[in-house]
Amino acid sequence: MTGELSGRGPGGGSFFYKGKTLLSRKDPIGQAERLAGLFPKSPRTLYFCPSPLYGYGLAVLLQSLDADSAVLCVEADGQLLDLSRAAMEGLLRENPGLRLVRAGDEAELCAYVRQTWGARRFRRVETLRLTGGWQLFPEIYDSLTNSLRRTINTDWGNAMTLVKLGRCYTKNALRNLALIPKTQDLSDISFGNSPVLVLGAGPSLDGLLEGLFRFFGKDFGDPQKRPFRIICVDTCLPPLRTRNIKPDLAVVLESQHWNLRDFIGTGGWQVPAAMDLSALPATGKILGGPVFLFVTPWTELSLFKRLCSADLLPTTMAPLGSVGLTATALARQLSSGPIITGGLDFSFTLDAYHARGTPGHLDCLFRQNRLHGIINAGGAFRRGVFKRTAKSGVTVTSDPVLASYRDLFEQEFAGEERIHDLMGPGLSLGTVPLSPEKARDILGAGPNPACRLPAPPAADTRKKALEAFIREEQDALFKLREILTGERTAPDDSLEELLDREDYLWAHFPDCAGTGGRRPSARDLSFLKRVRMEIDPFIRLLNRVLREEVRREKLGGRS
Repeated sequence: MTGELSGRGPGGGSFFYKGKTLLSRKDPIGQAERLAGLFPKSPRTLYFCPSPLYGYGLAVLLQSLDADSAVLCVEADGQLLDLSRAAMEGLLRENPGLRLVRAGDEAELCAYVRQTWGARRFRRVETLRLTGGWQLFPEIYDSLTNSLRRTINTDWGNAMTLVKLGRCYTKNALRNLALIPKTQDLSDISFGNSPVLVLGAGPSLDGLLEGLFRFFGKDFGDPQKRPFRIICVDTCLPPLRTRNIKPDLAVVLESQHWNLRDFIGTGGWQVPAAMDLSALPATGKILGGPVFLFVTPWTELSLFKRLCSADLLPTTMAPLGSVGLTATALARQLSSGPIITGGLDFSFTLDAYHARGTPGHLDCLFRQNRLHGIINAGGAFRRGVFKRTAKSGVTVTSDPVLASYRDLFEQEFAGEERIHDLMGPGLSLGTVPLSPEKARDILGAGPNPACRLPAPPAADTRKKALEAFIREEQDALFKLREILTGERTAPDDSLEELLDREDYLWAHFPDCAGTGGRRPSARDLSFLKRVRMEIDPFIRLLNRVLREEVRREKLGGRS
């Protein structure tokens, strides 16, 4: 470090470093303290402080912060980081709401914040520059700040989704436990080293299917003859059925009833389905083919640990939020060969939100008349929609939700050389897009033998385990209900333990969703009343699952 020294800092300080003025010559401590004192304060805010140097002004800032706010100091320079650690040692030790870290990977910093202060702790991120050190690496600090803001927004968005659908996810999962004895786990299927074509339902799907059909002919629709495997999202099923193209695996993720539209006309098609444990139970029966269960944990629940201990938890996959991303992750797990994605556009046009033949497109056609055209003006011009340049150079329309899925795809898959995307009118996915000719060469070079699916499960040894699990869950719910209604007395620690065990009863509450398991105390009467309202529906649901198991056993295993 070079430059003029100041006696105001601990042990002396440097005003100049790498050609930049880091501290003012005139009263740097006073300037920093005035800035920290005048800076607007908000509750539940993470204050991002780049390059704190000696930590001037931080003590004043910490004194005026809300209890739920915190200060994250970040330094990108190694020498300055050592200086800050030595100068701020006392502040860091005395203030749990203050942290000093080295600038690095954005994802690691976001994970550090979540691990240190918990998920959904903050509502916003504010940048507070108390020194001139930020001038050394402005792009790095801006990028880290933006990443923290995106992560916090995503956490709150996920929490709102959990508030709306968390109860539905849990009910579906418990209801689908009845499928475990008669279905297979996702780990039972393998595509070997076959190339895999992952199909989404975006507008580009139409041109993709037509081009492949012209090249491969009728063999394209027959899993026994085509030299590659097809994994499709459930929304693709109607257009594939119309074209007589039978996929090797359909991915079912949706938990709500409107998803049944995707299966119109596909009953008894004998297509294997990879079904999430939280998916709508009815969808597992429609296609008529074998069902392979997996689970994408929608939040942290002790329920998953108990299912795992009972050997009832299906293969666990990361929750990616989008069925298209989940289908790509499944392809990566089921095959060691090349993977090509198509129809994952994450964009739309004025007259096409999905491919032809999908429920959304058919709905637009049905509603078309002299006063209502096929142009979806309400969707194309709603608030937040923006224009983007597609891989092919044309201008397409997207929105923040679709763009966030595109960003997540790039984050999750862009670094893998065997995953490719097709050139077309969709948004770039961060992979090298393939021309149609190159994609056909890769798909056509695959092994010819059709995929071998495992044999149906033999006499199920997990029936007793499932029945024991359900009865144990019922006993815990009965006990908790008796405590909350006063029929049974129990110490506070026993009630706390039961609440933690049956966390799916309250994980979707607005004050608990997405917090990593944080909840009000067992002394909170309002919280206990809300928990009490949740118990009876789950008891009835478990009774239904148990009755179905008993009835199925009496019928000799027939559904």
